[in-house]
Amino acid sequence: MATQLYRLLPLLFLPFVLFRHGASPPPLSQHTVTGGDPGRHPVVLLPGNTCSQLEARLTDAYQPPSPQCGAAKGNGRWFRLWKNSTAMQDPELAPCLSDQLRLVYDPVARDFRNVPGVETRVLGFGSTRGFLADTPANQDLCMGKLVEALEKGGYRDGETLFGAPFDFRQAPAALGQPCRAFSQFSRRLRALVEHASRKNGGKPVVVMSHSQGGYFALEFLNRSPLPWRRRYVRHYVMASIGPGGFLLSMQLLASNPSAALSSGSAFIALPSPKVFGPDAPLVVTRARNYTAQDIPEFLTAIGLPRLAVTLYQTRALPVKLNFRAPVVPTTCINGVGVPTMKELVYWDGNFSKAPEVVYGDGDDLILLESTLALDTVIGDDPRQEYYKSIKLAGTSHAGVVSDGAALERVISEILGVHE
Repeated sequence: MATQLYRLLPLLFLPFVLFRHGASPPPLSQHTVTGGDPGRHPVVLLPGNTCSQLEARLTDAYQPPSPQCGAAKGNGRWFRLWKNSTAMQDPELAPCLSDQLRLVYDPVARDFRNVPGVETRVLGFGSTRGFLADTPANQDLCMGKLVEALEKGGYRDGETLFGAPFDFRQAPAALGQPCRAFSQFSRRLRALVEHASRKNGGKPVVVMSHSQGGYFALEFLNRSPLPWRRRYVRHYVMASIGPGGFLLSMQLLASNPSAALSSGSAFIALPSPKVFGPDAPLVVTRARNYTAQDIPEFLTAIGLPRLAVTLYQTRALPVKLNFRAPVVPTTCINGVGVPTMKELVYWDGNFSKAPEVVYGDGDDLILLESTLALDTVIGDDPRQEYYKSIKLAGTSHAGVVSDGAALERVISEILGVHE
């Protein structure tokens, strides 16, 4: 019965648009991209989690966990680290991939870095080819259909359409905390936006992000000087992101606590106390409940060391609590009406087992409460001159940038920028 009810949920919602600030909405273009418009504004895309491609090379300093993992050591050649489908499917090579992908925390530098002897680089920065996927499922998740639609309408990669892939293992850290990866990304993205503008007659740029790309885009915008934002950013279109994080991140940490110190992005998507507050139980056990304010205690309960808790409190939590309006024309597009994790029940306190899941409304990853927080945090900020919130009924997290009607709406927002 519950499954049948959740399948009917999309029928109970009507898509709606919420406007905050601004006398009128931006004019919408046609739902499909047609023709090559020389007056169009350049577009820079930031993809979702694991969509960016990474290359690596191994130096003599690399200590492989097995001989086959060190086969390329010292030859100076770059190879595809992610996405490496061959290594993922090979039981002998999969541990090599895992070892070479992981990060380590350097207490001296107070930052995450690669395993000693592993050098990495993001493939194809500036181009959307750096994150287009090689399988239909990943194409849906990684903006493949969006890029295809824009190019059919006359956009050209490297001319009017640009990509800003990033190292998805990393995440923006709080101000004052060293984060070399995000600092480098910010410099490259700022240069890319300025380049895209110059290449198109000085027109400001439309920045569009999906999922994890939104964490990078928002922090980048908020840390950029306001005059620069107003000069170079015409419109920011953010899809499938909420400031409150999501429960899947808690479940993944509970099932594999060791991952917390092998990725700089392990904590960035944890539920935010600013959105969920002190009362809503997110994890339920016989002994106690854990709210968003109890995440340090939750991290301890699943077996993480004190260092991991400290990194959460000093690097990730301040970013989440300081989520704020980007103060450029902004449109948020999110799916609703899809069953989404609302509570995780580990009744016997065994976090290594799969939990019972209580579902709420959202996009299958981000709860509606997190999406609605955008309307408060961004929409109610008096500095935010233009803000639009679009909720798409029955649309999943990935579907916002891949499903037919949703994709058309995203394209119309990219083309119909704020006047």
